[in-house]
Amino acid sequence: MNRIFYIMGKSSSGKDTIYKRLLNDMELTPIVLHTTRPMRENEKQGREYHFVDRQCYEEMKSAGKVVESRIYNTVHGEWIYFTSRDSIDLENGNCLGIGTLESYVEIKATLGEAVVPIYIEVEDGLRLMRAIQREQLEPSPRYAELCRRFLADSEDFSDEKLKSAGIKKRFSNNGAIEDCISEIKSEMKTWKE
Repeated sequence: MNRIFYIMGKSSSGKDTIYKRLLNDMELTPIVLHTTRPMRENEKQGREYHFVDRQCYEEMKSAGKVVESRIYNTVHGEWIYFTSRDSIDLENGNCLGIGTLESYVEIKATLGEAVVPIYIEVEDGLRLMRAIQREQLEPSPRYAELCRRFLADSEDFSDEKLKSAGIKKRFSNNGAIEDCISEIKSEMKTWKE
């Protein structure tokens, strides 16, 4: 059975870096999410996300193409993130996705045992420092949004919610990212056999 390995974790836990490395190192098909948020400086259409407007989201939802969606009321307005059925291709191999605990739960409810959680965990102080350093690289840093996300993560990824979602294994990214990636690869190989 082909699998969807689904990476999730709080903001600035290293998810994007780990996701890119796993795509580069292993034979996996990426699940590219859609979003209505603005594209960041170094992002590219169709690589990090499919950047769409609200009308496109509504049309895809009406057509039954949206597997899961989340709406965030940010300090910059309403942003929607969603996964479309067209983005998931299990017939041609294993897939790699990235998202929130909420999106994992919805995808798991739709696709069942094919979905394998990869939860990345980082100590909060280290995570906050990483978030600030990353935001400082942006042409127009959005510190208010960084703070909102940081605080929301405590609730969104509470131990209670992780347990309810069936997340048992946690991958620490407090040290060298290579160690975290190596541990994830070993875990993924057990599911692929």
